[in-house]
Amino acid sequence: MTDSAGEDARFLTRNAVEALPEGRLASQLEEGRPLRVKLGIDPTAPDIHLGHTVVLRKLREFQDLGHTVVLIIGDYTARVGDPSGRSATRPVLSGDQIDENAETFQRQAFKVLDGERTEVRRNGEWLEMAMEDLFGLARTATVAQLLERDDFAKRYAANEPISVLELLYPLLQGYDSVAVSSDVELGGTDQMFNLLLGRQVQQAYGMAPQSVLTMPILPGIDGVQRMSKSLGNYVGVTEPAEEVFGKLMSVPDEAMPVYHDLLLDGDFDPGRPAVESKRAMARALVSRLHGEDAARAAEEHFDRLHVAREIPDDVPDHAVAANGGSVHLPGVLRDAFGISASEGRRLLAQGGVKLDGEPLGSDDLDVAAERLEGAVLQVGKRRFVRVRVG
Repeated sequence: MTDSAGEDARFLTRNAVEALPEGRLASQLEEGRPLRVKLGIDPTAPDIHLGHTVVLRKLREFQDLGHTVVLIIGDYTARVGDPSGRSATRPVLSGDQIDENAETFQRQAFKVLDGERTEVRRNGEWLEMAMEDLFGLARTATVAQLLERDDFAKRYAANEPISVLELLYPLLQGYDSVAVSSDVELGGTDQMFNLLLGRQVQQAYGMAPQSVLTMPILPGIDGVQRMSKSLGNYVGVTEPAEEVFGKLMSVPDEAMPVYHDLLLDGDFDPGRPAVESKRAMARALVSRLHGEDAARAAEEHFDRLHVAREIPDDVPDHAVAANGGSVHLPGVLRDAFGISASEGRRLLAQGGVKLDGEPLGSDDLDVAAERLEGAVLQVGKRRFVRVRVG
């Protein structure tokens, strides 16, 4: 922590949408103790994307100032499904799916957070409670109050079903704040109702209420809807470097300011050509996720495919079978291009065969199936197939 609580508060809230109650975070920082800063994530999907990293980066800022980050994996609340922003009940996941997703999510979150300084909890530790305790929690809010929440209000007005379990979700999230003695809770703007209700639940249990900080929601690479795996407009943090770079280069020009603000601390220069801004953003984010060498290689890969236009857009698919996890390339060349096995070996030795623009050599007779899947195989200047490994 710095010497100035006000300075820390201004830094931590600079790109937040709201910090409530006003001035509360600064007064907490003035106490001069490490705050317990909470983020709850329901592992309803195995992977995280750049949209998730917006709030994770804010957590890291608290962490770097000496505060305690508490990452709650909602293994129990995931069984309910957060109804925030939803027009229908979420599908129910199995316990095995939730556990598997939780392990993957935690590992990927540590690409942003310092794992050694993160307290990871699962809310099944305290939400597997006795009925008497659940009754006590249910008494902390009224049905009328819960129905004021925007998504519930819309569904109720439209005569769409709302389960009692969904109504309990904000209370369960609020009880997480009680269980971990949260001083600050972070979330997206769609979480505001839940975050504020958490304050009420804490007060009902005789605790000082947390302050809340909401972060903007990152639009997807379509520049319109929120980034979401289900919408296909996402950039996954564990996707290959070339894929990340290519996806970021497709972000619409008008979305660049918000991408720079949320992911690169607002270094957007409106006078800079859009393509240069995108390249700088793509390089920076790929470097963050995969390292500088991978970022350079990804940019070179992008240039070969899209700038030099070595590969056309309409490449036919060619199905191949993997044998023990690898594919014998001379056989693929024979079947895909009508080239004899001996001619295929000769072309490989001479650098006449490329994979995604990269020349192959005589050492590439057998290639890993995962490297081939979805890659474009090229012979000469005008013959291409996209390999699909079955």
